[in-house]
Amino acid sequence: MHFENEFKILLSSQHSLIYIVNDEEERLEYTISQIFNQEFNNSIYSWDFIDGYHNNPNYINKAKRNPIEALEFIETLTSNTPKIFILKDFHVFMNDIAIIRKIKNIKKILQNTNSYIIVSAPIIQIPSLLTTTVTVLEFPLPNTKEIETELKRLFEIMSMDISINKTNLTFAYKGFSIERIRRSVSKLVYSQKSVQEVLNSILEEKKQLIQQTDILEFYYSTHNLEDIGGLINLKEWLKKRSNSFSVQAKNYGLPYPKGILLVGIQGTGKSLSAKAISKQWNIPLLRLDIGKIFTGIVGESEKRMRNMIKISEQSEPCILWVDEIDKAFTRSINNTDSGTTNRVLSSFLTWLSEKETQVFVVATANNILSLPSELLRKGRFDEIFFLDLPNHKERLKIFQIHLMKVRPLTWKNYDINELSKLTDKFSGAEIKQLIIEAMHNAFYEKREFNTEDIIAVIKSFVPLSFTDQGSISALQDWAKLGKVRLASEVSE
Repeated sequence: MHFENEFKILLSSQHSLIYIVNDEEERLEYTISQIFNQEFNNSIYSWDFIDGYHNNPNYINKAKRNPIEALEFIETLTSNTPKIFILKDFHVFMNDIAIIRKIKNIKKILQNTNSYIIVSAPIIQIPSLLTTTVTVLEFPLPNTKEIETELKRLFEIMSMDISINKTNLTFAYKGFSIERIRRSVSKLVYSQKSVQEVLNSILEEKKQLIQQTDILEFYYSTHNLEDIGGLINLKEWLKKRSNSFSVQAKNYGLPYPKGILLVGIQGTGKSLSAKAISKQWNIPLLRLDIGKIFTGIVGESEKRMRNMIKISEQSEPCILWVDEIDKAFTRSINNTDSGTTNRVLSSFLTWLSEKETQVFVVATANNILSLPSELLRKGRFDEIFFLDLPNHKERLKIFQIHLMKVRPLTWKNYDINELSKLTDKFSGAEIKQLIIEAMHNAFYEKREFNTEDIIAVIKSFVPLSFTDQGSISALQDWAKLGKVRLASEVSE
């Protein structure tokens, strides 16, 4: 709907040269014909290099393999009847000085004859001499309504009686082009897979599609919130919002949640929480390695950030996991990158504040004290949670979770109360490592590991809270100021 409105405004305001970025020529042509009005259908001319003009019987093969002639043909149609000329892949010819000059010369003729040139291209490639002449518009991938319509049409054509929730299938295909949906549905029909296998197959296709971007990683999560020991406040907050992207929530008047920033000491469950949210809410998880945004080519980093945002929104509803955001954005300004970091940060912050899509951002940071204040301002995230070292009660739960995974039948034989007392100021990740180390030692001696094996490892283990005591204490003191919400209940 946004594209249609934008396109109508451009036509009404005499923008006669429009460059539309898209990967779906057939769908774009159909959409333009719908917008342009049915009564002017015969006044839409479509050209490509191989076949020339081909959708009007009076001009079949006109300007075949000749881009200059394609523009000259436009000059010959001088009637005031509104006309649209769709030139496919014309961007590859636009660096030619003859083409550039011809486009500039033809602009006045277009305005006098109610004519419009639409350049259809998969990428933006406009020569500097035409940047002020051409208006760029992006053609989005199909929205929910379009996907629903296409699936209904395909089911009727193929006489499909698939026992699957249509809403689930529609959401699964978000981020796909219509052509890719058609290929996928055809493949699924003949594969005779179960409902769950169908959804898994679509997710695998989506994973491959996202991986090709080299910016985001499609992440499969097998963890849920119950796999996390403690963090009661965080879990409760997340559970209350588990259906926030539902139709019922929208009808209730709830806005979509924006996201959360998880800050705290290494190994306290920030990354695990991001994975668990995806599983708990039953929506895909996309992981952003923030370092992949930055490149050495001028303007490329900003472009990659825009592309990341575009892919995320096309994949909605989804979780966008921005891991270790503090490694990319810090308070200290780097003057050696010509302001690239600031521009990328600005784009990200603007999107965080203004986004109305079903993309829930989970950003993690080890050191919030180094983050720029703009990132912490109200409105960027719904909440900022601090994840501290686990208290005694939380350590009991962490030992129980990890021992149940490796010894589901005999975990009660371990004295987790004693182990919890001995691991004060240990992180959850360190507790997991203690158990693994004890298992290695016992396995080497060809026997079952026990509580004493874990205690022996504890005595020789030096936790991060001892090696980096200054930084951790500063972080804990900052959290006590009340500027963030504590992920755990305050221990008595």
